[in-house]
Amino acid sequence: MRIGLISDTHGYVDLAYQKYFDDCDEIWHAGDIGQLEVLHFLNTIKPCKAVFGNIDGQKVRGNTQEHLILNVTGCKVLMIHIAGKPGFYNSLTQQLIRLHRPQILICGHSHIVKVQFYKDLNLLHINPGAAGISGFHTVRTLMRFSIIDGKPQKMELIELGKR
Repeated sequence: MRIGLISDTHGYVDLAYQKYFDDCDEIWHAGDIGQLEVLHFLNTIKPCKAVFGNIDGQKVRGNTQEHLILNVTGCKVLMIHIAGKPGFYNSLTQQLIRLHRPQILICGHSHIVKVQFYKDLNLLHINPGAAGISGFHTVRTLMRFSIIDGKPQKMELIELGKR
């Protein structure tokens, strides 16, 4: 399973998303979508699973969830917009980790790319940064990776250019 991972679009659509996600099986949006049109566009490329973020209004929230638990080829994934960072997860994220024991945690919110293995929880923390033009980040980013036999592989960071 090949995953295209994006976060923090804040209503911005870049036609380059299609170029980078065309070879993916699914697209996952880790919140702060901004407008339903972003999800509509992503769904024209590949099926999109998404969680809402703190800036998302009722239209987006009505079409997404606060968090998702995904099972992909034997790999359990937790996706939530605001998680905190390894060793300092917020209480909801801690509760969901204890309950579901995911191997991968996907989040957004910080606009900072982070891929870090958290040994204490046997958990790979992934934040793809921000693909939109709003925020303090200087370079827009997204990611692609595969889950093969229950393990994340072939992780790629893609820089889309200056915001």
